[in-house]
Amino acid sequence: MSLVAHIFFAALALPAIATSLYLLAATLLSRATPHLVESSRSQRFDIVIPAHNEAATIASVILGLQHLDWPLSAFHIVVVADNCTDGTAARAHAAGVEVLERSDPTLLGKGFALDYAFHMSLERAWADAVVVIDADSQVSANFLEVLSRHLESGAQAIQARYGVLNSDVTWRTRLTAIALAAFHDVRSRARERLRLSCGLRGNGWCVTTALLRVVPYQAFSLAEDVEYGITLGVRGCRVHYADDARIAGAMPSGARGAQSQRRRWEDGRRQLLRAQFWPLLRIALLSRDLVCADLAFDLLVLPLSYLVVNLVILLTLAAFAQIWLSSALVWVWVATACGLALALHVLRGWQLSKTGAHGLLALAFVPAFIVWKVVLMWRTHDSTEWVRTSREGP
Repeated sequence: MSLVAHIFFAALALPAIATSLYLLAATLLSRATPHLVESSRSQRFDIVIPAHNEAATIASVILGLQHLDWPLSAFHIVVVADNCTDGTAARAHAAGVEVLERSDPTLLGKGFALDYAFHMSLERAWADAVVVIDADSQVSANFLEVLSRHLESGAQAIQARYGVLNSDVTWRTRLTAIALAAFHDVRSRARERLRLSCGLRGNGWCVTTALLRVVPYQAFSLAEDVEYGITLGVRGCRVHYADDARIAGAMPSGARGAQSQRRRWEDGRRQLLRAQFWPLLRIALLSRDLVCADLAFDLLVLPLSYLVVNLVILLTLAAFAQIWLSSALVWVWVATACGLALALHVLRGWQLSKTGAHGLLALAFVPAFIVWKVVLMWRTHDSTEWVRTSREGP
C-alpha cells in the first residue's frame, strides 16, 4: 500500500515538478537581454493591422504608428478590414492608410486576414519585413528601430515585448499584466539567452519577406501565432526576442470580455497540443533539435492557475495521507518547494509588469480568478471563429 501511495503521489506531482522547475529556471535567467548597436535605418516595413469590427480603436493605433521614430518613406501601414460590419474600413481610409477589405463568411479567423495581407506584401515586393500589430495596441517610438537592429544582426523572425495597455483599470487587468509579464518577459528573456525560440505572441511580431517566401504563412487555428511560431521552429528558424521594442494591447476589464478571450486562448492551446506536440517531439528526438524540444515542452507547461490547483490537490492529499503513512511527508515538502518556485516566478512577473503596490493588491484576487478559470476550463469548446473581444471603456 505504501508503494502504491507513492506511485500515485509521484504521478500527481510530476506535472507540478516539471512546470515548477521550468519556471524557476526561466526566472533565474530573466535578466534583461543585451542592447544591440544602432541600425543603419535602411530596412523597409509593411505594418499589417488585422481588424475585425475595430472602428472604435483603429484610428488611434494608426495615429500612434504614424509617429514612430522611423522615416515615413520606409514603412507602409496596411489595415485588413476582415468581414467587418462597422466603420472600420472607412475610419482607416480617413486616417490615410491603405485598406484591404476582405469578405469571406466561409474562411473566418485572424489567420486568414494575415495570409491575405502577406500575399499582397510579397506580390508588391517592396518591404524587407512585415510587422503584425493588433487594432487595439500602442507601440514604443523606437519599435521599428529595435526590430531593424535585430534584423541586421541576423534575425529573421522577432517578437517584441508585449504588455497591457490598460493595466491600471481593474484588478483583472492588473493580474493580466502580471501574468503576461511572467509569460512573455520572464520566459522569453530566458529562451533568448538560451538561443531558443521565444515563439510568436499574436501581437507585435515581425518576419522578413524572404522568410515568408521560404516558410509560407499557413496558420489558421485559434492560436495562429503560436502555430506559425512552431512552423518556423520546425523549419529551423527560431523567433528572437526584442526586449526593447514594446507593444501594449488593451485587455478586457470585465468578466464577460475576459471570459470570451480566455475561452478562445484555452481552445487554441488545446487544439495545438493535440496537433503539434507529438510531431514536435519526434523531430526533437530524431534531429536532436533543442528548439523543437523546447517548443514541445512549452505546449505541456501548465498555465499558472492550473499549476496552483495541481499543487493544492497534492498538498491536501499528502497532508491527509500522513495520518496513515508518515513517509507521505516528502510530498508535502515537494508541493511546498514547487509553490515557492511558482511564487518567485509570479513575483518576478509582478516586478517586470511595473504595476507597483496596486499589482500586489491585485494578487489577493488570485483565488477567485483560479475558481473562475477552472469553471471556464470545463466550458471550453472547439471553434475557429474570430470573435472580437469586447472591451469596456474608451
